[in-house]
Amino acid sequence: MKLYFFILFVLLFSFPAYGEDVKSVSSGRLRLIDISMDALFSGGWSTVNDNTLQNIQGGGHDPRKRGFTVQNVELSLTGAVDPYLKGEAHIVYFNDPLTGETRTELEEVFITTLSLPYGLQLEAGHFFTEFGRINPRHPHQWHWQDQPVINTRFFGPDGMRGPGFRLGWLMPLPWFSELHIGIQNANGETMASFLASEEFFDERPIGNRPFVKQEVKALKDLVHLIKMDNSLDLAEDITAKIGISGLYGPNATGGNGQTIIYGADLVLKWRPAEQVRGWPFLILESEIMKRDYKSATYLYGSDPENVIDLQEETLKDWGFYAQILYGFMPRWAAGLRYEYATGSGESIDGRNNDPFRDDRSRISPLLTWMLTEFSRVRIQYNYDHADHLPDEEAHSVWLGIEFMYGVHPAHSF
Repeated sequence: MKLYFFILFVLLFSFPAYGEDVKSVSSGRLRLIDISMDALFSGGWSTVNDNTLQNIQGGGHDPRKRGFTVQNVELSLTGAVDPYLKGEAHIVYFNDPLTGETRTELEEVFITTLSLPYGLQLEAGHFFTEFGRINPRHPHQWHWQDQPVINTRFFGPDGMRGPGFRLGWLMPLPWFSELHIGIQNANGETMASFLASEEFFDERPIGNRPFVKQEVKALKDLVHLIKMDNSLDLAEDITAKIGISGLYGPNATGGNGQTIIYGADLVLKWRPAEQVRGWPFLILESEIMKRDYKSATYLYGSDPENVIDLQEETLKDWGFYAQILYGFMPRWAAGLRYEYATGSGESIDGRNNDPFRDDRSRISPLLTWMLTEFSRVRIQYNYDHADHLPDEEAHSVWLGIEFMYGVHPAHSF
């Protein structure tokens, strides 16, 4: 019911009244807005039960249940604010896979400048942190149906995002090169590797450490981002993009807790001059990242026999994914993805028993049928090998359907 009234409100106030022009320059009003809805649904089966699936399919918009999953229904509103700013808002709806409860999230809402000098661009509001390749992208932009394991471990089930700003600079170089710096709040359930929240730690405590609530006292208590993207043509029909990213901020283990995450990503795209509606094509993507999670000393308890005494320790985790997608004929594509994640430094109760820090690998073949640019069907098989599983392996098959209508903003490279 809330969704119904929200859409009705948007429709009533997005379109001009009778007798008005869509754009009225003389009155200083600018009425331009694009509305779209993108829906992702899946059905499938796994050799492990639904509770275990919440760990091996740890992304909040992954297929996560035997039977059917409402992965993501995204309402997007984009348009010009005025000649100087454009705005975007993305509201997401999905069902909890175990309880069936409908959940609503404000995924992003931000403004972007259009006319700053010297190649600068400012983004401010609530948005995905522009780290790497997958984290800044919405689920419908992924080629595979689930997010990579290492992204789930570092950035939580719903990706890393929060209020703040990001400043981009298109550097005056012979090739495309853009530098990003940004600052965002470190707290909240979408800031898994940083200050996070007590609710998040109740479900997925990093290293099984206790949660310590902290306040913002200085700039060092926020998350700081630096990223550089470079893109160049290697040949007439081959384009490459190389990115490096870094994050720094406090974590939820205490006053001296700090987290550093750094990584690199690579994309290669081949599309010949002679093609039929964009086919054939070949896309190679890979991303590697590492996290140094320095936990603070923790001492709690008045009973000498039940004191919790945890010493300062740095938990190191790293992982990568590599995937290749081949569009072999119009409307059809096939791909293969490999992932690996591991770490060092013990979790409480042991790293091998920690589903978000144990040694883990996954192989995922994929077949995609793109009916049009507005809909697609995907079938994906996952073979998971993980230390925390009873038999150390799981087999899962997912059939996904996606459709989109309305005018959606163009995706980045």
